[in-house]
Amino acid sequence: MKVNKVHLRLKSFVPELVHVFRQGYGKKQLLSDTVGGITVAIVALPLAMAFAIASGVGPEKGLITAIVAGIIASLFGGSKVQISGPTGAFVVVIYDIVLRHGYEGLAIATLMAGGLLILMGLFRLGAVIKYIPYPVITGFTSGIALLIFSSQVADILGLGIDKLPGAFIPKWQVILTSLSQTNLMALLLGLSCIALIVLA
Repeated sequence: MKVNKVHLRLKSFVPELVHVFRQGYGKKQLLSDTVGGITVAIVALPLAMAFAIASGVGPEKGLITAIVAGIIASLFGGSKVQISGPTGAFVVVIYDIVLRHGYEGLAIATLMAGGLLILMGLFRLGAVIKYIPYPVITGFTSGIALLIFSSQVADILGLGIDKLPGAFIPKWQVILTSLSQTNLMALLLGLSCIALIVLA
């Protein structure tokens, strides 16, 4: 009985890709996955570049990260229908890390976060999320949205500020004191893009 439990536990860590190939993987599935992959890439790659720029690093880093992470998630993921891609929630965190510790600090933080995720997976800690109250999650996501919005105000106004502070209040202090440098063409272009997105 104990051996069976250990076997089942170990089996749960086998990547889903192994099971897919064991069950048989034909041309029809390959074609469907290729179309799906291209569709996701069309959305995810530009998004990854945009998130990289918003995080204070170069767009090429976002592009490389999206590709490498996508390959790793496909090879070692636990579901054959999963989709991996960049998420905006990390923009604020990454921006602050880059601002304080540089790109090297970001690389170290990424490795540490990956290690923690692996440990959480090994100890089955994913279920802990159900104990976090809904208002906490809502507040977290709303706060992230507000911080991302704040980080983009300087760009839409064309203020040309190289580095904004990571904290919310200092960030707005810098923006408000620089309003006299507003670029009307940049503002018009930004508002036009927003209108296009809303009306489309």
